Amino acid sequence: MPQILLSLGSNIEPERNLRLAVRALREQFGQLSLSPVYRTPAVGFDGPSFLNLVAACQSGQSAAAIGKRLKALEDELGRSRGGAKFSSRSIDIDLLTYGDLCAGQGGPNIPRDEILRYAFVLKPLADLVGGQRHPCLKKTYAELWQAFGVTQEPSPVSFDWTGL
Repeated sequence: MPQILLSLGSNIEPERNLRLAVRALREQFGQLSLSPVYRTPAVGFDGPSFLNLVAACQSGQSAAAIGKRLKALEDELGRSRGGAKFSSRSIDIDLLTYGDLCAGQGGPNIPRDEILRYAFVLKPLADLVGGQRHPCLKKTYAELWQAFGVTQEPSPVSFDWTGL
């Protein structure tokens, strides 16, 4: 089964919503490994800071099926759709990678471009699986983080996962 890497973020009741999301992901995929949690300012709009992390697990489902399940999970957790692209969210869960899949144009956007664009994705990814290689670039996530031109590094947050 391929390893999948997921990014999670929330700025509406983030502690509650991240706990609920991780619980639901464990029910769906089984064992999860979690990165540290980071606080980052909202990007692209004025709003409360986000809490972000990355989760790793295994799945025999297709990337498309996982994407549909993640969207349904976001909806179950109160994600509001139809608003501005950059806005507050109860939960945002994205499939970052699916095994060593390096899909091009016309296919699923995997690995997600956000890995190389946002510190709030790359930093927890480098913390969790720093020695693994980006499927397309063949550089480790630790190398990508070291080369990342960060202007504001995400702030680590002490997060209590009690009750999961």
